[in-house]
Amino acid sequence: MRQLPIAGAYTFTPAIHADDRGDFLEWFKADGLAEAVGHSMRLAQANCSVSRRGVLRGVHFAEVPVGQAKYVTCVAGSVVDVVVDLRTGSPTFGRWEAVELDDVTRRGVYLAEGLGHAFMATSELATVVYLCSEPYAPGREHGVHPLDPELGIAWPAGLEPILSPKDAAAPTLSEAMAAGLLPAYDECLAYYDKLRAT
Repeated sequence: MRQLPIAGAYTFTPAIHADDRGDFLEWFKADGLAEAVGHSMRLAQANCSVSRRGVLRGVHFAEVPVGQAKYVTCVAGSVVDVVVDLRTGSPTFGRWEAVELDDVTRRGVYLAEGLGHAFMATSELATVVYLCSEPYAPGREHGVHPLDPELGIAWPAGLEPILSPKDAAAPTLSEAMAAGLLPAYDECLAYYDKLRAT
């Protein structure tokens, strides 16, 4: 596990055991994640999305508490996966980190509750799977527009972004903050402490 510059975000590159039959790897290890973040990740839901080249999903996040932590990997194809710090009051508020996820390195990304998540498919088809700490709850789920100039995410050049109507209508970072939609950093820290204590 390697911590990204945004607190609460990590990458994991597994060891791949290859032979003439193919590859074997442990793409998720609960004990390694718990050691890195200080608590185990509850598994409530597993999602799978298949996207064609240029599809851009996100930036999605859930209200904290309870939020929704995610562990994300790309099992077929490739994506640029982006973590965005949406926690108001955070030292890295508004910053983002991009990680390439693909079916070669088999890298994974962990995002703590309160962080925003988005990705863009860079292969003809990309299959992304993610483990979630909480089930999908429409009333607590929100988004920030992934092309917001204030965020300035450097999406891959030469790809026309394909957004869902919901993501295309998402507010900018400033609009989401003005509407009180964004999680507060101190509330997120208190929630992380609560998870460590259980």
